[in-house]
Amino acid sequence: MAVISNGTAVLGLGNIGALAGKPVMEGKGVLFKKFSGIDVFDIEVDELDPDKLIDVIAALEPTFGGINLEDIKAPECFYIEKKLRERMKIPVFHDDQHGTAIITTAAVLNGLRVVKKNISDVRLVVSGAGAASIACLNLLVALGLSKQNITVCDSKGVIYQGRDAKMEETKAAYAIADNGQRTLGDAIPNADIFLGCSGPGVLTQDMVKTMARDPLIMALANPEPEILPPLAKAVRPDAIICTGRSDYPNQVNNVLCFPFIFRGALDVGATTINEEMKLAACTPLPIWRWQSRVTWWLQRMAIRTSPLARNTSFPNRSTHA
Repeated sequence: MAVISNGTAVLGLGNIGALAGKPVMEGKGVLFKKFSGIDVFDIEVDELDPDKLIDVIAALEPTFGGINLEDIKAPECFYIEKKLRERMKIPVFHDDQHGTAIITTAAVLNGLRVVKKNISDVRLVVSGAGAASIACLNLLVALGLSKQNITVCDSKGVIYQGRDAKMEETKAAYAIADNGQRTLGDAIPNADIFLGCSGPGVLTQDMVKTMARDPLIMALANPEPEILPPLAKAVRPDAIICTGRSDYPNQVNNVLCFPFIFRGALDVGATTINEEMKLAACTPLPIWRWQSRVTWWLQRMAIRTSPLARNTSFPNRSTHA
């Protein structure tokens, strides 16, 4: 399969270009090989025009069994993935959107289980309205989170109906009625969940103090999260805190998802990675992560949603480590 990028949104580095992004794409290929045995070509395309980039990628279809889009900036990434999925008959998966959404949703489900809260009842405040945040929201809503309980903030503040600044279509879908809130500080009181896909230091200790009981804080900005876990714990010992870093507990990392969902899709000859597959992947991660059952479950999930499912038998779970 191929890992393809134009280097316009590299994690922690931003728009560094195709050539500078090559080591990151090579690293992605190593993770695919290590965790799922998939051989990868990394392809860096020096092209900023979305339609030209689409044509380049679509022309590669005969060569690969799947395409992992990587580090392409929003909002272009939404358009590029949509058009490629329409044109190509192999799985096309923008990991920065959907890989992040799957593991984040799994973490939220697990956190809510720990604190005994229902997803339909909780209030969510989001910092950041890029590809990762929007994909996370789409999955969480599909699993029962009410849109009325979501407030999204971007670099211009709260996203509300009637706001003019930086209102792409993907953001407008989560615009709230204008209630006078303009900043993250205005929105955060009594929130059950904070989801950060933005930048360092955005969430302050004073904000954390105002959150609901047993708050779930998903500070996923890398390399510096929206708030460091020790700072959050100092003012809210009851908080559950996740970051994207390996040097703190509760790391939320895409590597729990992308190698395995592609392994399942390739094994059954799936032509797409659809919403049902993504939703199914959210559920087993909290339950079986520490039982090393992710590969087995994602293969089963992909088979179940594949046209080949009728004549496919599933291996016994106990034989898959």
